[in-house]
Amino acid sequence: MLNAGTLAPDFELPDKNGILHRLSDYKGKKIILYFYSKDNTAGCTKQACGFGELYPQFTAKGAEVIGISKDSVASHLKFSEKYELPFTLLSDTELTAIKAYDVWQEKKLYGKVSMGVVRTSYLIDEEGVISKAFKRVKAAENPSQMLSEL
Repeated sequence: MLNAGTLAPDFELPDKNGILHRLSDYKGKKIILYFYSKDNTAGCTKQACGFGELYPQFTAKGAEVIGISKDSVASHLKFSEKYELPFTLLSDTELTAIKAYDVWQEKKLYGKVSMGVVRTSYLIDEEGVISKAFKRVKAAENPSQMLSEL
């Protein structure tokens, strides 16, 4: 996980429509950048829907919400439409941003060890510097936690 005070690594990833987004495109805005493991899983859906419900409050505070997972563009499109998510989801099938933000890590589930995305959220300031970093966040609580950090 990257620490507060670190310049957030730039990336270029496609959204649900295949349009490329760069972190640098959002300079001048606060960014809630969250990494999650998989579309349509229980925890990830709770987290995404929470960000969706609070999205007007994030934008009122001058912040954008961006979610990143290794799911495909097509998966993000279905997920976003199914839950009417108003914010940007980016597809990182090559794990470039996921690894740059140090969220691709060893995980243990029922004694089985595997590599995967550790649910992590970053608050990035208007200059592109990480101001807060939260590792292993609780899916249902993370959206309100990030809103309170603004």
